[in-house]
Amino acid sequence: MTLAKFTSIYFIFVGLLIGLIAVLPFVFPDKQLFVNNFWVMFGFLAGITYVAYMLVDIGIKRDPEVGIMAIMGSIAVKMIFCMAFVLIYSIKAKGIGLVFLLNFFSLYLLFTAFEIYCLLRNLRHQNLK
Repeated sequence: MTLAKFTSIYFIFVGLLIGLIAVLPFVFPDKQLFVNNFWVMFGFLAGITYVAYMLVDIGIKRDPEVGIMAIMGSIAVKMIFCMAFVLIYSIKAKGIGLVFLLNFFSLYLLFTAFEIYCLLRNLRHQNLK
């Protein structure tokens, strides 16, 4: 999968997530579903996922033999930046609670699952060559 194709599929995925997030408060009007700075968290996770995929794509194109190391490295870098984000957010917002944890980890899992799906599609195409 080329980077341009990934980018277009990624923007569709992000658009669907934004649409789902916009509809949820109307479906559950009595519940607080999102933290105050939810869109900052969403933008951070969306950006770090795109950067991680770009690093893997560069690593695989440069040397396919070390592609797995590029994948593992990008996942580790993404996890470290996400842990730093959680630390900074928990210091800034004193009342970190269940809503933040559900928001962050659901977004983290959605973006990571999408990234891994796209990476597996790349590896599948390499095995066919």
